[in-house]
Amino acid sequence: MASVRFDPVGPLGGSLRPPSDKSISHRAAILAAMGEGETSIEGYLDSADTRATLAAIAAVGARVEGNGERLLIEGVGLRGAAPAAIDVGNAGTLMRLLPGWLAAQPGGEWTLDGDESIRRRPIDRIVEPLRLMGADVTARDQRLPPLTVRGSALHGIEYRLPVASAQVKSCLLLAGMLAEGETTVVEPAPTRDHTERMLASARADVSVEPAGTPVTLRGRLPGNRIRVRTAERLEPGRFAVPADFSSAAFSLAAAVLVPGSEVTVTGVGLNPTRIGFLGILNRMGAAIEVTEDAPAGGEPRGSILARHGPDLEAVRVGAGEVPLAIDELPLLGLLGCFADGDTRVSGAEELRYKESDRIATVVEGLRALGAEIEASDDGFSVKGTGHLRGGVLDARGDHRLAMMGAVAGLASEEGVEVRGFDAAGVSYPGFERDLRALADVA
Repeated sequence: MASVRFDPVGPLGGSLRPPSDKSISHRAAILAAMGEGETSIEGYLDSADTRATLAAIAAVGARVEGNGERLLIEGVGLRGAAPAAIDVGNAGTLMRLLPGWLAAQPGGEWTLDGDESIRRRPIDRIVEPLRLMGADVTARDQRLPPLTVRGSALHGIEYRLPVASAQVKSCLLLAGMLAEGETTVVEPAPTRDHTERMLASARADVSVEPAGTPVTLRGRLPGNRIRVRTAERLEPGRFAVPADFSSAAFSLAAAVLVPGSEVTVTGVGLNPTRIGFLGILNRMGAAIEVTEDAPAGGEPRGSILARHGPDLEAVRVGAGEVPLAIDELPLLGLLGCFADGDTRVSGAEELRYKESDRIATVVEGLRALGAEIEASDDGFSVKGTGHLRGGVLDARGDHRLAMMGAVAGLASEEGVEVRGFDAAGVSYPGFERDLRALADVA
């Protein structure tokens, strides 16, 4: 377990393109494997999680050629997956999406398992609706990996998500393409819509409509009703993966926190269902500018410039915003330490089921660095003091906690030693290099 120290620095400056989007990379590989013929993927993320997805689709019969810059994947078709034992590593997206496809293929059997962390992450949210569709799926203690999937004939259902989750929604949409009739997923709040966009580009019969009337309180929007109908074939052809907004958020936060900084991130995905953190930064008074580029592959993208500016203001983030900023909420805890007032997050129970219990680990980690922060059942509250002492933060195997600790070190008074920093490689293998380069440029 590697420990890396990050000391306070002067202004950060320059520009960078963060790694490609992990969520879109996972989906691109899975849909390519489900497709007919060859699919090219440009900008596929090369990380531990996404390599697990490539290994998984190869295990079920897809042919994978190329490298992270450009992949060629020859799919097996919607109903051609070969039986296999699949190691998902630490990839929660893979664990939750792939069973939707496999469950609808009668005669096959697949076991999905992973590392110690993945074995602690509940999967009952996909098990229960898949069973309602007629799937034969078995989990340890009815809710934990490993997961055994025995392919069977499925039928379409209408399913209302108890908790807004793009992964559960995506799993059911993949299953719905192979189920008899129509499958409808109703989400209580907007979630990432990459799967819907990519299915539409691959000529699937998918439609999206609002599930209610808009609610404007703190930017809350209604969720959607997403319908998918039985498909005979999928024809992806080509996917282009933008840079990952969630990875970019760490450099943006560093620029906001370190005095005198000005940093630009380029080629970043600007999908409205992913950039809720930008709205939160704006409410805090952060100096942020966005420039949009021409969209590619149905996904908007552009550049974001962040500067250190006026004092930050505390904010409250509720359940309506959480799905649009779920991966950036650890950073909000850090930013709250430097804001004027009490920053509070609620309605974020989903954080307890990430690579770590992110509510507990964010609170414990920041408290160890001198933050005045308290946990609740569904979030946390942090008192802004305008500074952070520093110290030692244990990443607990969570890539986002590792990167948050690095940013905290740059903005702290005494620096931060991040234990288990190698976890950052799950989504951003070059993060330390990129972050230190911003300090060198300035």
